[in-house]
Amino acid sequence: MSQNLPNDFSNLVENLVASYHAEPKTCHIDSGKLPNHDAIVAIVHLLRQLLFPGYFGKQNLVAGTLGYHVGDLLLRIHGGLLKQVQNAILHEAAHRGEIIPDSELRADQIVNDFLRTLPRLRTVLATDVQAAFDGDPAAVDTDEIIFSYPGLFAITVYRLAHELHLREVPLIPRIMTEYAHSVTGIDIHPGATIGEYFFIDHGTGVVVGETSRIGNHVKVYQGVTLGAISTRGGQKLRGVTRHPMLEDEVTVYSGASILGGETVIRKGVVISSNVFVTRSVPPNTRVTVKNPELQYRDQKPKTFKQEPPLDWQI
Repeated sequence: MSQNLPNDFSNLVENLVASYHAEPKTCHIDSGKLPNHDAIVAIVHLLRQLLFPGYFGKQNLVAGTLGYHVGDLLLRIHGGLLKQVQNAILHEAAHRGEIIPDSELRADQIVNDFLRTLPRLRTVLATDVQAAFDGDPAAVDTDEIIFSYPGLFAITVYRLAHELHLREVPLIPRIMTEYAHSVTGIDIHPGATIGEYFFIDHGTGVVVGETSRIGNHVKVYQGVTLGAISTRGGQKLRGVTRHPMLEDEVTVYSGASILGGETVIRKGVVISSNVFVTRSVPPNTRVTVKNPELQYRDQKPKTFKQEPPLDWQI
């Protein structure tokens, strides 16, 4: 196959190389180790096989050989994750001008500690699966939820990434959650704190900011934002609580925005669709916008006031 290259191909190469030197922040050359995005995505899928055995990867598992299967997965995950965590540690150290002679030992401790959390994470994820089944009458069974619900996939990846975030692993937790974001449209920062029985229904456009705190039995719908009131301060706001807190048994319907680090949505609150909330809400309150008026026009204009229901399902 012939290649029709530009006449100024050599100049193009030189100009691109020159741009790398002119904009060093957008390239990684002569800079040492860096985590591999594709390798991390592969590890995410191996972890998913381990957390939901028989659904992904090898199927038709039998109890008699389950130990061999689990052992093989753990070895593959440990080896792959060890390399990526060590690269992330070395990369961050290079940015600070530091040398970490025991980076492999540190990475090994982090990975082993992380792997020990997996039985507990399986227990928590079982509550998320149950919350999805209990909260969605369209779900036929929990198999359907595990196989196909984007909300569960995003929550699964978040819970894994959060454990690495707690262990101060650079880069990798964000790579994981942004991968889930790209697949599902659900953006959960690994620094957020989320309790058990968490359900994201439909999911597209959901944003959960870094310092968000979410209790147990919380349900949110598509397009919900748990965000900051303003990020004009940029890096000066690093480490500051900028995102809201949702206590137990809160429901947030589609399109609602709840903003601010001092905003607390108390237990049992229901936030209706398209509501913009920037202050705390007392327990067992329903927050709505002013009742809309619907107009149905045929021969004579008619206006109907629409009262919000006590609760509703999409």
